[in-house]
Amino acid sequence: MKHDSVLLIEAIEGLNIKPDGIYVDCTLGGGGHAEAILKQLTTGHLFAFDQDEFAHSFASNRLKEYSNITYIKANFRQLAQELANRSITQVDGILYDLGVSSFQFDIPQRGFSYQHDSPLDMRMNQQASLTAFEIVNHSSKEALLEILYRYGEEDQAKWIVNAIIKQRAIQPIHTTFELVEVIKSALPIKILRQKGHPAKQTFQALRIAVNDELKAFEDSLLQAITCLKQGGRVVVITFHSLEDRICKTVFRDQSTIFIPKGLAYIPTEVPPLKLVHSKVIYPSSEELLLNNRAHSAKMRIAEKNSA
Repeated sequence: MKHDSVLLIEAIEGLNIKPDGIYVDCTLGGGGHAEAILKQLTTGHLFAFDQDEFAHSFASNRLKEYSNITYIKANFRQLAQELANRSITQVDGILYDLGVSSFQFDIPQRGFSYQHDSPLDMRMNQQASLTAFEIVNHSSKEALLEILYRYGEEDQAKWIVNAIIKQRAIQPIHTTFELVEVIKSALPIKILRQKGHPAKQTFQALRIAVNDELKAFEDSLLQAITCLKQGGRVVVITFHSLEDRICKTVFRDQSTIFIPKGLAYIPTEVPPLKLVHSKVIYPSSEELLLNNRAHSAKMRIAEKNSA
């Protein structure tokens, strides 16, 4: 199974890895970034988070030659607690590679992709109870509208939700292709003729809602800042504007001392973070040619200030 890690070189450079340091990969996935970190370590150790059972199986096989890695099957919103459970309170670097792993899209039965006909699932943690089927067939009209507008930024949300409500009153919408057909039936020809799949934003919205991705990321990122040693770095790779907006906001707030306008005051306190780069980092033109998934990627890096 092919898995190309996005912004791999830039992420490893951004972490500024110490051979004896302690690092956290919050999104193990296929293990690409984890392997690159492990190659830089000698006496150091890597803690790898993922709530997906398949990710742990796939990555642990890929990384079987490394003994200095601890696999943690948990949502990264439990970052601080899971590290504390292992007597770790401070680390040298933390990496997030957000979004859906390639294998999650490529395994049809996971229900993440509108390209495969499969049950409406979309759970990253397959032990969780909430699925896309439950949201599509049992959420209120108002809740569905909020999900599509907020998480999918879908301009046609009203028409899509009306079509879903109408169809599920006849019979439940069980599969990804059934949902795709409902979406297509709701949209005018001029929208269907536009570039891009008409179900893309709806599927993104449902996936984010099923896995509570945005709140989980914000919770985890704030914990990550407290877990960093002085000089430690956090690297975040995002794939859509909502994730990037959270990262940008948290990094800005945590790297700024806010002074009321007009107040004659010279600040003596130091903010928790400083930005390693003032602007977002994008994949190189070479990477864009080789890896289509890289096209929407953005990376931000921050470093923990001295107290």
